[in-house]
Amino acid sequence: MSHQTGIAPTDDLKAFFGTAKDGSWRMIKVVIQEEKLVLADSVKANGSFEEDYEQMVLAALEDKVPCYILFRYDSKNNMGYEWLFIFWSPDFAQVRNKMLYAATRATLKSEFGGGQVKEELFGTVRDDVSYAGYLKHMTAQHAPAPLTMAEEELQIIKQNEVNTHIHVDTRAQTMQGVAFPLSSEAHEELLRFQRKEMTYIQLTLDLEGEVVNLARSGDTEVGRLAGEVPTDSARYHLFWFRHTHEGDYTESAVFIYSMPGYKCSIKERMLFSSCKSPLVDYIEKDIGIPLAKKLEIDDPSELTEEYIYDEVHPKVNVARQAFAKPKGPAGRGPKRMTKPT
Repeated sequence: MSHQTGIAPTDDLKAFFGTAKDGSWRMIKVVIQEEKLVLADSVKANGSFEEDYEQMVLAALEDKVPCYILFRYDSKNNMGYEWLFIFWSPDFAQVRNKMLYAATRATLKSEFGGGQVKEELFGTVRDDVSYAGYLKHMTAQHAPAPLTMAEEELQIIKQNEVNTHIHVDTRAQTMQGVAFPLSSEAHEELLRFQRKEMTYIQLTLDLEGEVVNLARSGDTEVGRLAGEVPTDSARYHLFWFRHTHEGDYTESAVFIYSMPGYKCSIKERMLFSSCKSPLVDYIEKDIGIPLAKKLEIDDPSELTEEYIYDEVHPKVNVARQAFAKPKGPAGRGPKRMTKPT
């Protein structure tokens, strides 16, 4: 029975609603009698919301008779005090009464003022509308909605894609990928590299501990760089490429990601690939190392001085071939001009 019943409040109840919202009244009990909504009881506030609730609500209930209870909060909105609307429909009440009260519920709420009803509580047994039941209801109302198994898996994937840490300090994460935190040793050596106290750093991943560790650091020449790259495991490398470009001495920081193909496990390939972008972003933005080039190699022999130079300073082909207009079809004969008639 979802339609309106035509039951309306008496004039006395309407008048009482007009004066009962000044903050002095704590509880209003309304019942249906002779097809009218009538005031059954009203109690003024004695203490706080919590204290009055325990004393007043359960005492106002009858085991076999439905009723409505309006219970005032101590808080206000722009329309005045806020109220809790309790609909009591006991299990042992007559079915006709249950249906009648359920269908008239919206009418009473509208007549009282729906904008002042902050929460609604429905109960069929006393435990439902006790103060403990009210607290349980409020917890359930404001808890996040339950997730399906597919939604839970998607949430885990999103959490893994956007991690919130890349160093021992907590940082807001805005980059995509899996961001492992750096060990303190690796962080310190990156700062030394930024100050150009060394020319080479090699970083690795602790796959079980999920940390970016320092593999080695020190000075090396570009001719010995290939010998620093392992041939059986993946690594990240940072190298100060010291060279002369167009007659000027230049130092360029180069990031190298080395992955020796399928000699590494699937897990190692996936994690090194996923961690690369967050690590590069951290090196550039947080450590303050401007990377002139980011390279990916699978064979250390690629790291020659000529190869790195060409990557850092790519050659620009300034000679552009002019557009060659294609010849027309053969045998067309001489061009003709037509004269207007």
